[in-house]
Amino acid sequence: MKPLLSVKDIKKYFPVERGFSRQVIGEVKAVDGISFELRAGETLGVVGESGCGKTTLARIVLNLLKPTAGNVIFNERKITDLRQDQMRILRKDMQIIFQDPYNSLNPRMKIGEILTEPLLVHKIGTRQERIDKAKKLLAKVGLKPEYINRYPHQFSGGERQRIGIARALATEPKLIICDEPVSSLDLSIQAQILKLLADLQKELNLSYLFISHDLRVIEAVSDYVMVMYLGRVFEFSSTEELYSLPIHPYTEALFSAVAMGQERKKKALIAKGEPPSPISPPPGCKFHPRCPYAEPQCKVEEPPLKEVKPGHLVACPPRTRQLLESKN
Repeated sequence: MKPLLSVKDIKKYFPVERGFSRQVIGEVKAVDGISFELRAGETLGVVGESGCGKTTLARIVLNLLKPTAGNVIFNERKITDLRQDQMRILRKDMQIIFQDPYNSLNPRMKIGEILTEPLLVHKIGTRQERIDKAKKLLAKVGLKPEYINRYPHQFSGGERQRIGIARALATEPKLIICDEPVSSLDLSIQAQILKLLADLQKELNLSYLFISHDLRVIEAVSDYVMVMYLGRVFEFSSTEELYSLPIHPYTEALFSAVAMGQERKKKALIAKGEPPSPISPPPGCKFHPRCPYAEPQCKVEEPPLKEVKPGHLVACPPRTRQLLESKN
């Protein structure tokens, strides 16, 4: 089966300028050579600390931001070079659910107007058909159809996020970018929203690119997981494989931070110090100043992402070697 979304060696570098003359003195490698594929009905979880490039990657996938290099292919069509007017037709197949349910809804618009706006932009249906569809969308996400006449301030955070999900579904998309969609919600509400997303995916055969810093959330929704650090992929695997055997020290540190399971608590790996500045990252492996397994070559050589087991890619030769030797 051909992938719905193919991201090939995407890079995004932002210039660093200084002074009134705006002299370029460097660059921030927000995304630095990332590739992956996503098939219909699957979820790819993208996890990493703040500033690792997750949201920049999402904006590039949606063609809201042009990459420095690389290509994005959606539904067998290269979209990287398309102008915004050319993208309009594809926009209805690519939607996003935002992190903040409070600021992502226009407080001056009624819920009916918020839900029918995407349909109006894409010239879908008559006025009455759009209103009827808005009511059906509310029902689909667990809200009452009569809520179309209310304003966003009349809803709780969880209800607002349901409205945000309904808006994303309005144009019947194939791909939805979920940018930290539950991070601002209480744990009990998080579980409800995650179940809703899973049910909708099964019913509508949706593909999700799910961005989060929370490994517990990623485990609940993802088929595959991509671990990012300072613009690069450090580990990529199926969810089951990654959660049973995290190999990269950074991935281990992320697991330790959320203390997942008693055994993992006993073997906790704490990353030293703070993430380096993206303006002046360290040479070699970007994680080596914080890594307890770092070897001399880690300070000078940037490790490539290599397959260590079928479908399991890791960018850390020392730790991979240690784990393989311990098994033999």
